[in-house]
Amino acid sequence: MKLFHLHLISDATGETINSVARACLVQFEDVEPVEHTWSMVRTERQLHKVMDGIAANPGLVLFTLVDDRLRQMLEERCRTLGVPCISVLDPVLGALGTFLRTAMRHIPGRQHVLDSEYFARIEAMNYVMAHDDGQATRDLNAADVVLIGVSRTSKTPTCLYLANRGIKAANVPFVAGVRLPDEVETLNAPLVVGLTCDPNALVQVRRNRLRMINDTQDTSYTDVETVKAEVAEARKLFTRHGWPVLDVSRRSIEETAAAIMQMIAERQEKAQP
Repeated sequence: MKLFHLHLISDATGETINSVARACLVQFEDVEPVEHTWSMVRTERQLHKVMDGIAANPGLVLFTLVDDRLRQMLEERCRTLGVPCISVLDPVLGALGTFLRTAMRHIPGRQHVLDSEYFARIEAMNYVMAHDDGQATRDLNAADVVLIGVSRTSKTPTCLYLANRGIKAANVPFVAGVRLPDEVETLNAPLVVGLTCDPNALVQVRRNRLRMINDTQDTSYTDVETVKAEVAEARKLFTRHGWPVLDVSRRSIEETAAAIMQMIAERQEKAQP
């Protein structure tokens, strides 16, 4: 395993730079970064502390700083130390500026301003929390999307991810032999998506979950044949209602959410006159 120091520098919360670093690092095997995260770097004094940290632990520097003066100071210091220093947003910002024929605003953390999109995300998050696991089914028609699936098909984390994109998402558990609430059966406004999973993979996920809570009893919850019947019954329900189905067996939460957002976008396009 190759160890190396990785400095992630941001003038905001650091979410962007961390996401970029993660997306790139997974493409390399047998490497282990020693991460140094420096967020909310907006003054020379703060930057000097960062540069001292880089000098103490030289390594790759990735940054998102919009203040030209701070950028120049950082780049000059990195040149002196002989370490690579990369502004990860420059190619995108340059392309946007050229295409739009306008100059960018040099305002750090602008993506986190308290605008309408921010409050839409907060409203969506509140909606998800109030409508998790079949709660408050009376106003499900106010949702953008309703997820239905058997236990451990990642309904809740997917809804939370969607809420962070401003999408009101609710989820309702499917339990074999138990009828869904009438409000779910008659939904007409939101997109309804059925989540399914390979029974063998689902059994493994459920067993891991039971181990985490120190429950080692063998029950129908983790019986392969019972789970197969449960998944088959859920699929029949989805087919009967004509609901689109997503198999989450080999999907991450992000991939499942991305597929759902694509469905929502296509649905909205079809609804346009």
